[in-house]
Amino acid sequence: MKVIVIGSGGREHALAYKLLQSSRVTQVFCIPGNAGTATLERCQNVSLAVDHFEGIARVAKEQQIDLVVVGPELPLSLGITDYLQEQDIRVFGPNKLAAQLEASKSWAKSLMYDANIPAAHSSNFTDAESAYSYLQDKEAPIVIKADGLAAGKGVIVAQTQAEAKQAIDDLFASGFTKLLIEDYLEGEELSVLALTDGMTIRPLLPAQDHKRIGDGDTGKNTGGMGAYSPSPLATPELMERIQQEVLEPTLQGLKNRGIDYRGIIYVGLMITSSGSLKVLEYNCRFGDPETQAILPLLDTSLAELILACLEQRLGEFPDIAWKDEVSVCVVLSSAGYPDESEKGKVIKGIAQAESEDVRVFHAATILKDDQILTDGGRVLGVTAMAKSFDAAIEKAYQAVNLIQFEGMYYRHDIGHRVLAKV
Repeated sequence: MKVIVIGSGGREHALAYKLLQSSRVTQVFCIPGNAGTATLERCQNVSLAVDHFEGIARVAKEQQIDLVVVGPELPLSLGITDYLQEQDIRVFGPNKLAAQLEASKSWAKSLMYDANIPAAHSSNFTDAESAYSYLQDKEAPIVIKADGLAAGKGVIVAQTQAEAKQAIDDLFASGFTKLLIEDYLEGEELSVLALTDGMTIRPLLPAQDHKRIGDGDTGKNTGGMGAYSPSPLATPELMERIQQEVLEPTLQGLKNRGIDYRGIIYVGLMITSSGSLKVLEYNCRFGDPETQAILPLLDTSLAELILACLEQRLGEFPDIAWKDEVSVCVVLSSAGYPDESEKGKVIKGIAQAESEDVRVFHAATILKDDQILTDGGRVLGVTAMAKSFDAAIEKAYQAVNLIQFEGMYYRHDIGHRVLAKV
C-alpha cells in the first residue's frame, strides 16, 4: 500500500514513521514534508503546498496511491477531502462541513449546546464595541478566542480587563471577523484523540500538552511545547465518563447534522479539582505535539486502524494494543517563538540523540547542502519512552542536551504535573 501524508510538521513525521511500521505500507510520500521525512527510509518528499489540491491529486494518480492521510487543519477546512473523494482517491480526514468542528469555534460551540455536551459558557462577537460592553459584567481572568484557524495561538487567557480588551483589538486587527469570549475554567487540561468511522468512536491514549511558552506554565500560548502520554489524570472511570458524556454525544451531534465523519476527533478538556469536566475545544485532526507522544506507544497497525475507519468497521476491529510504557515529548523551538521565529540555523546532534527509546521528530526543518536547518517556530520534538515517567523525562532531556542550534529554546519542566502526582 502506498500512502500520501499531507503536512510538514512533527505530527506528519510521526504519522509517516508509524505508517511505515505497518507491513502493508510499502512507501510514503510526504507533501511537502521536512528534513526528517526526507531522510526516512521508504519515504519521499514532494514539494507542493498543502492546499495545492490539483497537484496532490495528480501525484496520487501518478503514483497509484492507495490512501491519503491529512495532517494539518488548513487543507481539511478548505475541503481537500471533498476534492480528492470526487476523484475516487481515498482520504482519511473529515470533509469541509465536518472540519468546521475546528475551523469555527462558534459552530463547534453550537454543536456542544445542541448535544448537551459540558462546556464553558461563551458569547460570540463580530465587533469590538459589543465585546467591550460584554466584558463590563465579567470578572478576569477571562478567555478570548479567535473564531477561526490560528495555528494553536488564537486563545488568550486575559488576567485583567485591560488585557482582555487588548486581546480583542489584536484578534480583530489580525483579520478575524468573529471571536468568542468564554468563562475561564481552572483545572488541568487533557487531550483525548479519538478515531471514528462515523458510527463508532474510540479514544487513543489520553495525553497532556503544555501550551504556555515558559516554565511553570507561564507566558504566551503556543501550539504546544511538549506532551506526555498516557495521562495519569485520565483514570478508567474518567475515560468512561468522557466516552459517555463527550465522545458519543459529539458523534451523535454530527450525525444529527447529516455529517458522515471519518477521521480523528480531538477533544481538549478541562478537568477541575472537583472532578467535573468541560470541553474547551475540538480539533478535526491529530494533535501536535500529542501525536508525537501517543503514536510511538501504539502497537496496533496505524494503517489498519485508518482503513477500519474508512470502511466503517471500527466497531468490529480488535481492541487497540499499546506498549506497556509511557512517553514524554519535549519541543525545541527557535528564538522568538511564538512570535517571529529565526530560520536557517544549522542543527547538530540529532543522530546522537536518537536511540532505541528516543525518537526525534522534525517539525520545522529543511535539508540543504546535506545540512539540516531550522525553518520555523517549533523545530523538533524529542520523544522518549520508558517504564516510568521519571525515567522517560530523564531520557528525553538527556537527548535534548545532545542537540544544538543557535537560539534553541525549550521548556525544562515538561511532565512536571505528572511528577507531582508520583
